[in-house]
Amino acid sequence: MELTGNRVVTKTAKPWWLDAEKLKEPKYAQIALWGGVIFSFAFTGLIWLWGERLAAFPKLPDQGPAWYYWKLAEPTFITRLSAWGLYAIHQIAIWGLIYYAQTRVKKYTGGLHPVNVIALGVNALFVVLHFVQTHIFYDGLAQDVSIFSSQGSVILMLVWILLMENKRRGMFFGKKAPLSKSVVDWARRCHGYVFAWAIVYTFWYHPTEHTMGHLVGFAYTFLLLLQGSLFFTRAHVNKWWMLVQELSVAAHGTLVAVQQGRGMWPMFLFGFLAIFVVTQMWGLGLSRPWKVGIIAAFVLGAGVAYWGQPLTSVLRIAAVPAIEYLAVGALMLVIGAILWAYNRVKERAVSALESAAA
Repeated sequence: MELTGNRVVTKTAKPWWLDAEKLKEPKYAQIALWGGVIFSFAFTGLIWLWGERLAAFPKLPDQGPAWYYWKLAEPTFITRLSAWGLYAIHQIAIWGLIYYAQTRVKKYTGGLHPVNVIALGVNALFVVLHFVQTHIFYDGLAQDVSIFSSQGSVILMLVWILLMENKRRGMFFGKKAPLSKSVVDWARRCHGYVFAWAIVYTFWYHPTEHTMGHLVGFAYTFLLLLQGSLFFTRAHVNKWWMLVQELSVAAHGTLVAVQQGRGMWPMFLFGFLAIFVVTQMWGLGLSRPWKVGIIAAFVLGAGVAYWGQPLTSVLRIAAVPAIEYLAVGALMLVIGAILWAYNRVKERAVSALESAAA
């Protein structure tokens, strides 16, 4: 209480999670990060424990590689509304929080901002809601959109990171690719919205099934949602934590390939690890012996995995990095074209206003 003139003013203490000054302490970022990691794996375990119950939902027979099996045989308006409605609310909420942070917060902190705590809470809430929604209605967005849209959203995010991080770590063995500065700057400014779409869309695409591929995928997605909640914090740009996000796709892709049983897992494992060797490890500040050792371990591992196989099989390793590096060039051209068109329209609009004013 404070005495102001002849009045007694009672001040209500803010809860810690809305106290901006208190949240600046670095310990809160560590609590959020490690708490989020524990939540991610614990909730993945919960999905596994309850997974057998989902066998009761009828599904159509598998119809090939482009078919997504885990969707209802007979969807209804309500099952679709449950998935698309909750997805839309989740997506808009996260975009709104990112916009708020970009326009109101703007500065990085060693701890957290109140908006980070809210983002963590929003994402945790929708993780729980999606679990409940799956066990009541089952269907995700997969009922209405192609499996390639989900895979493509994740690929877009990975390629966007390569483009965005070119300035910090280079593209090929520490050497920077000749990318347009205006394109890279725009990509950095807008990456939060794009990544939020890629992650939230993929999250709602799948029901919370308990196959190995789903479990690893959800654990990975939970970590991405955690990363996306920590915007404008030092934890968000920690190079080792960012590396975990990029390398987790190697584990996911490899385990899904193992589950499919077509013998393609080495292509995914060593394909994604090749990107680590060529690009990602050069932003870690490793010493020369470490770099040489990692390259040697990669070559040795690939040699063991492909021992006795023809050269054409070994060359499959190049498929994943080739796709991603070519996609970086394509993405730069697309963003460049958008910026060029925007600038031309803006120039004409300004010219027209000036002519009208004259």
